[in-house]
Amino acid sequence: MQMVLHIPKNDPPARSALLAAAASAVVALCLDERVGPGGEWEERYLTWKHSRIRKVARRARGAQWLAAQEVDGVTVEFAGAQARALVPGPVGEVDPRIRRLQISGTELPVEEEIAIDPEFPVLWVDAELGMTVGKAAAQVGHASMLLAGALPVRQAYAWAGTGFRCTVAEADPGHWAELQRRVARGDAVAVRDAGFTEVAPGSTTVIAVP
Repeated sequence: MQMVLHIPKNDPPARSALLAAAASAVVALCLDERVGPGGEWEERYLTWKHSRIRKVARRARGAQWLAAQEVDGVTVEFAGAQARALVPGPVGEVDPRIRRLQISGTELPVEEEIAIDPEFPVLWVDAELGMTVGKAAAQVGHASMLLAGALPVRQAYAWAGTGFRCTVAEADPGHWAELQRRVARGDAVAVRDAGFTEVAPGSTTVIAVP
């Protein structure tokens, strides 16, 4: 799955808002009726889902961002940040308008404080890993998918009604330890990375709390 993050040169979004938009866009696409039975995206989505699920985040601005809107997918805007999750497909068949976008190069600072809204899920990123924006976007996208799959149907439906709104924040080592205990109790879901880029194989990157 290709993900496109809108990062304008002169007025970039807050890192946490951009990651929240990315997480929401991914789960919105995964639960879109067009990937369901008889939907126009069903075959492409199921082929990806039944193989190795991977995500790649790319950055875009200006005309690049507008062009990305023409490629099949779902865009989410949150607190001034925008991200688009594209319908998955083979690596060799990535749309040329997306393939030319850079995967790395632009970083956004981590905010010192994030307002946590208790009405919505929180996706906690392990601060110790120091992941780039692109890597973190892919990881919170994994987390939103796992969380939706773990929720009771009624609760997932209610979350859909909010546009899959969530908060993304970084957890320091002390808080991370408590989050891991919540995962062990079954109160949260964890993303463990395969380790292809940036982090060691098996690293827990994000913990999602309903």
